[in-house]
Amino acid sequence: MSDPVCPLCHRPIPPDVSQSLHHLIPKLKGGKGGPVILMHHICHREIHATLTEAELARDYDTPEKLRAHPRLAKFIAWVSKRPPGFQSKVPGRRRKR
Repeated sequence: MSDPVCPLCHRPIPPDVSQSLHHLIPKLKGGKGGPVILMHHICHREIHATLTEAELARDYDTPEKLRAHPRLAKFIAWVSKRPPGFQSKVPGRRRKR
C-alpha cells in the first residue's frame, strides 16, 4: 500500500513522519466535525503561521485555495524539493502579513 499524499505539497507522507489533520474550516469558526485533510506537520504549521483562523474560514477552505496563496506557494516550491521525511521548525513566529 502506498503512503498518503499531502494535499498541500503533493509529497508522500511516510508513516514515520510527523503528520497532522487540518480542519478545512477552523474549529473555532464552526468547523468542528467538518472535513479534515491529512498533511505533513511542517505543511500544517506553515498554514497556521501564514493565515489567521478568520482568513482560513473565509478564503482558504480548500487545498487548492491554500496552494494559491502567495506565501504558501513559495513554501510549497521550497519544501517540494525536500525528501518526504523532511522535518523542520517553522522559523520565527507568525510573520507580518
